[in-house]
Amino acid sequence: MNQVVALVGMCGSGKSVCCEAFQARGWDRVYFGGVTMTELEKRGLERNEANERAVREELRRTYGPAAFAILLKDVIREKLEKGNVCLDGLYSWSEYKVLKEELGDRLTVAAVVMDRAVRYERISRRDVRPLTPEQALSRDVAEIENMEKGGPIAMADCFLMNDGTMEELTAKVNALIDRMEARA
Repeated sequence: MNQVVALVGMCGSGKSVCCEAFQARGWDRVYFGGVTMTELEKRGLERNEANERAVREELRRTYGPAAFAILLKDVIREKLEKGNVCLDGLYSWSEYKVLKEELGDRLTVAAVVMDRAVRYERISRRDVRPLTPEQALSRDVAEIENMEKGGPIAMADCFLMNDGTMEELTAKVNALIDRMEARA
């Protein structure tokens, strides 16, 4: 039976690196943030933290707190029919509940975590969408207060501590994939 892993964590925790490891093992990817990026493009808006936040929050006002799961449910279902799926960036508790109801035991939630100071330092150095520590803190607070982001992290089935190198994180992900594929 094909499975879904939902990677959860705060901005810059390493979710996309983990997703790349799943993809290297043949899992298909659904990028929750892609909904925001597509909407920015449709509106002709620049990709920046302020515009991304405004669009994310507007989509949730329009479709409810489970917006991204609702908007991506059919895509997830189609990909799941063909193979295993990695959800890159499940955001809210409401999205978690929709997906858990839809997928049941086929869903594993993996939280990617690290010390906040390390995360902020890494975010400031990344090539794609770097943030200052102040911007990262502002985004964290907005995601916790406005988007229910803490719930899926707290209820994760497993935790991937990203306190070392990318290679060490990838090894942890590969061990998780081995466990998941063994129980399929």
